Amino acid sequence: MESVDYKILKSLRKRGRGTVFYADEYAHYANPNRVRKALEQLTKAGQIIRVARGIYCFPKKDKLFGTGYLLPSFDDVAAAIAKRDGARIVPTGVHALNRVGLSTQLPMNFVYLTDGKSRKVTLLDGHSLQFIHTSPKNLQFHNQQAMIITFALKEIGKNNLTDEQTAHIVRLLKAEGKDKIMQDIALMPDWIQNIVQQAYYD
Repeated sequence: MESVDYKILKSLRKRGRGTVFYADEYAHYANPNRVRKALEQLTKAGQIIRVARGIYCFPKKDKLFGTGYLLPSFDDVAAAIAKRDGARIVPTGVHALNRVGLSTQLPMNFVYLTDGKSRKVTLLDGHSLQFIHTSPKNLQFHNQQAMIITFALKEIGKNNLTDEQTAHIVRLLKAEGKDKIMQDIALMPDWIQNIVQQAYYD
């Protein structure tokens, strides 16, 4: 008979490296204490990484430098939480600026807007992921890049946007492609729509 830890590892290998998962995803394998013990054993063996309470990762290998395993990104962990909640999310604040290359600052508290419930998840490395509820209509974008750019620009504000920042955003928009962005243009404020028009029609 296969052990619980072996069955979990077998499942994770099928799901692929980089998978971020909750402990209770394997609750059907055994009673909660046995599953928890199996995850502890896999963690001690270096097969998986514990990210936060009840959240783990089957990490990717560092093939570039050969230093071991790669930790999941904050966005990977946030995406796993959103998937579990059946919610949509978008980075906001400094994190949104970082995602589009307008800031090199990495916050200790990564903030996301969500159409799910508001919550805060503290990671074992001291960082935290904060989810703030917003109206679902704010997250109706089809294109992820269009949504992130929109919220990054909202963070800067129309009157604070520099020509250099505008030029950077225009380059990102052109790289993404007109059709992908234009399907979401109606969801953007007028002044951001003007930047989109500048990217594709000037």
